[in-house]
Amino acid sequence: MRPVLLATLGSGVMVLTVSAAMGDVIRDAAADADDVAAGHALYESKCSGCHSLDTDRIGPRHRSVVGRTIASITEYDYSQALQQLGGTWTTARLDQFLSGTQQMAPGSKMYLEIDDPVQRRLIISYLQSVSRPGGDKQ
Repeated sequence: MRPVLLATLGSGVMVLTVSAAMGDVIRDAAADADDVAAGHALYESKCSGCHSLDTDRIGPRHRSVVGRTIASITEYDYSQALQQLGGTWTTARLDQFLSGTQQMAPGSKMYLEIDDPVQRRLIISYLQSVSRPGGDKQ
């Protein structure tokens, strides 16, 4: 462990230490925040024409999509393709869908595909950041 901060408390000095692993966690958190910000920008440019976080539009709302049962928002009129898909929107499932919407769910309303795996990861990172654990339990 190595000291990283000295703080004066009353008449004494307290030395706070951080292990190398904790430093990695702090760096990872900063990288995660950068990913979320980049994903938000990509979401706004690629997804917000049809989707929003809190309102159903051409596509369903996305807040808490990660962990949500597919085609489960009762107020949204899903395509038959998505209704029959079943399962849960996990990060892996979202990645699969965004890379080939019509391959995964032929006949779905969504035709936009994100070919770049880095862009998909960033968008999904953003969606995960605005999702509650376990998704939206409508």
